[in-house]
Amino acid sequence: MSTRRKLVILLFASLFAIILLFSGFIYYNLIEYSYVDFHSRLHTRAQATARIELEQDQEVDVLKQFKAEYLEKLTNENHYIFRKDTLDLQDAAEKLGVPQSFLQETIRDGDHFYKKGNTFYNAIYTHYPHGDYLVIVSAENYYHTHHEVYLRQLLVGTIIFAVLLIFFLSYWISNRISKPLHEISTRVNEIGTDKLHLRIPEENLPHELEILTKSFNIMLDRLETSFEAQKNFVSNASHEFRTPLTAIIGQADLALIREREPHFYQETLKVILSEAEKLNNKTQALLFLAQTGFKKTQLQFEELRVDELLLECKETFNKIDPQNKIYLNYQNLPDHHQKLQIKGNKQLLTLAITNIMGNGIKYSNNQIVEVSLDWSDPYICIKIADQGIGIPENELPFIYDPFFRASNTGDFEGYGIGLPLARNIVRLHKGELLISTNEKGGVTAEIKIPLRLN
Repeated sequence: MSTRRKLVILLFASLFAIILLFSGFIYYNLIEYSYVDFHSRLHTRAQATARIELEQDQEVDVLKQFKAEYLEKLTNENHYIFRKDTLDLQDAAEKLGVPQSFLQETIRDGDHFYKKGNTFYNAIYTHYPHGDYLVIVSAENYYHTHHEVYLRQLLVGTIIFAVLLIFFLSYWISNRISKPLHEISTRVNEIGTDKLHLRIPEENLPHELEILTKSFNIMLDRLETSFEAQKNFVSNASHEFRTPLTAIIGQADLALIREREPHFYQETLKVILSEAEKLNNKTQALLFLAQTGFKKTQLQFEELRVDELLLECKETFNKIDPQNKIYLNYQNLPDHHQKLQIKGNKQLLTLAITNIMGNGIKYSNNQIVEVSLDWSDPYICIKIADQGIGIPENELPFIYDPFFRASNTGDFEGYGIGLPLARNIVRLHKGELLISTNEKGGVTAEIKIPLRLN
């Protein structure tokens, strides 16, 4: 069963149940009111009959006139008066067709009602100086029989009309609710690997569907980015692997065309070895990148101080190139050493930081690379700013693609692995790596790592 049909049935059943409930409530209360109202009419007539028949004063004539003019005679209305001292309960009950208990309770309580079929009885027990009397008025409840029939017909007609109205209303509401879902479903079916640029419109949607659509569009953004990254990776990786392989195959073919001098073979083997080492380095870098991108890799974390970690990275460069211009800026150190402590893998963090420092040195031709620390709870922030060639603005979205290199890096050696590797390492530490270009040239890399890693 479709969702739309389920929705129609649910709305129809709910509204129909409400209509029935209210119709039953109205019917019951009006019927009860008709009983109470008719009892009141009978009681008024019983009191008027007692005064007219048993009292001897001037007001009796007025009461007779009032009863004749204003009190409508009820259907099969009858009046009975019994004197208490001559009353035979059994004969009176048989004459009226009522149980003796009705008369006994009237004498005891002074006022009592009884209903037999559609005939209602009201009896009052009254005292006068010349004796005690039992006054009984009976009549058929014309209002109940006729009004109940009219009310029943009215409610049945209303319910039939309401059923039709509820059905069309339920169908309209279900269409209105399911229409955005149908449009979203149609749009989703249009999206494929060749149309990942398509998005679901977020305008004029209910709040809940708007949130769902935004989440789905964000997921599509990530998928599109992943597919683009995969395409770039395949393109760049094939190029990076093809170059050394072509060189190796070309050198080998050249050496095998004919016999040559021993020194020629030596030079050929040197070229092959050099290209093989490049290919090996790229393969190793790619494998290490894949390992760091796998979050379930078991790593050993320990307590580290970020300022000491940066000093060790600086010392590493001092050993490789004593002329380097890496400058550590500790002016914004926090007031307590605990705000410098993190949990991390020292080897991996050192690799990530030295990669970024090395890029700053390489692409700035060994100009000043400033490394500063800043603290913003709950993160410690490492900023590495260089004065190099920078990165073209339109190429920033691709800098984390493996083997991707900016268009202005042709004069510099590299594999395009450093930044993706550094970002994976930072992510393993639940941190974030942000790369931005400076207005005066160069690049600023910002590494944010949480102070405590759960």
